[in-house]
Parts: sequence; C-alpha cells; structure tokens
Amino acid sequence: MAPLNTAPPTESVRVLIVDDESLMRSGLRLMVDGTAGITVIGEAADGPTALSQIRVLDPDVVLMDIRMPGMSGIEATVELTRAGARARVVVLTAFDADGFLVEALRAGAVSFLLKDSSPEAVVDAIHGAVQGHAQFSPAVLDRLVRIASREEAGSFPGGSHRSGPDEAGRAHDGTTTPARESEGPSALTPREWDVGRLVAQGLTNAEISDALVLSLPTVKTHVSHLFDKLLVTNRVQLAIRILEHDS
Repeated sequence: MAPLNTAPPTESVRVLIVDDESLMRSGLRLMVDGTAGITVIGEAADGPTALSQIRVLDPDVVLMDIRMPGMSGIEATVELTRAGARARVVVLTAFDADGFLVEALRAGAVSFLLKDSSPEAVVDAIHGAVQGHAQFSPAVLDRLVRIASREEAGSFPGGSHRSGPDEAGRAHDGTTTPARESEGPSALTPREWDVGRLVAQGLTNAEISDALVLSLPTVKTHVSHLFDKLLVTNRVQLAIRILEHDS
C-alpha cells in the first residue's frame, strides 16, 4: 500500500463510510453528513476500494463494517495500521462476537459500535476517534470487561496500536510515575464516582452530560481526572476499575 498523507486533520471531520450494503451506506450518510461538523467525503463497498479511497481522499475517520466480500473490515484495518494511516477506524457492525471484537481492536480500530447504536453515539464516536478516544456500545463494553478480566496484565486486547498521547494525554512510552495520595479509588469525589459508573454502563460523554445535567466540558474534565486518579488510559480500563470496586 502506498504511503498515506499524515498531515493533521482539518477542522471539519472528514468521514469515509465502508459497508457492502448500499442501503446501510446511504443511511449512515444521511445520519452523519453535515451533523456537528462532520462531512462524508466518500463511500466504499469493500476493503480494497476502501484502501484506495483512503489513499486518495485522506479521511480523518473511517466507519468500517466487518463482514464484507473479499477483504474484511478487520483485514482492511490491519493494512491501514501497517501503512501508518492517520485515519482512525470506528467499527460499525451487526456482529459482536468476542473474536471479531478482539481482532478489530488488535488490528488498530479505535471504537466498536453495533449497528443498532443511536445517531448520537455514532456522531460521538466519530468526534472521539479524532482525539483517539475509544467508544463502545454498552453490550460491547460488557464483553470487553469480561474478556479483559481473563487477560493478564499488559495483554489487554484493546491496547493502543499507535504512538502519541492516550485518552488522558499521557505518552505511550512505558514510563510510570510514583504513586501519589491523589491516586486510586479512594481519591475519587462523589461526582467522579457518578461519572465513572455511567462510563462503566457504556454511556458517551454527551449522554452522561444529559443524565447528570452537567456541561460537556465538565464531563470531559471529570473523565480526565478519572483516568489520572485510576491510572488508566481508556474508557474500557476505567470501566473495569469501577466495576471491580463495586463488585
């Protein structure tokens, strides 16, 4: 695969839709195009066409189906990751089997949504993907928590496949900082517990904002504090820590 443009994304989030069903592609375009600063710049019905479109169109985010003829969405994601594409992959599929989920995350996908997700969840995942933030459907998050609980430390299937900052802004350089009194579950405020438990239920930041009657920037600040205090780097790890404490 030829080298891809690595320039920073434009202000408008440019999206490529990849799905072998034309009706699904049309529906997704109607759902997100022109919504909250999102522009759909192209469509593809299979993996090879998607790779070609990405080289030419240089999208910020790819909405990727999994099961497609020829090259699957997971195989296409592997190729994008190997090529160093800056496009972030959000998997959008009807299949939530553990195998698909783990393979997609290991391939480099940022988020994994089911096709029955709300328009708000899809839009939130697109914007989150640009910043490297993971987003999962509630049912998928439940599966991830169960899968991760079986994994040894350091082998979590959703670990980062990219360099750069994590969801809390820390570098993926393997360094650690000395423990502080402000770290751990005991350091969380009541409001941070409220936010953390809703994250563990699979809610997006926007949904948490509505549920707790907080501004979106305030919710994002609470989530960032949760990452720092619980020493986690993504929402799945955060959910696991919250559920472990509550169990």
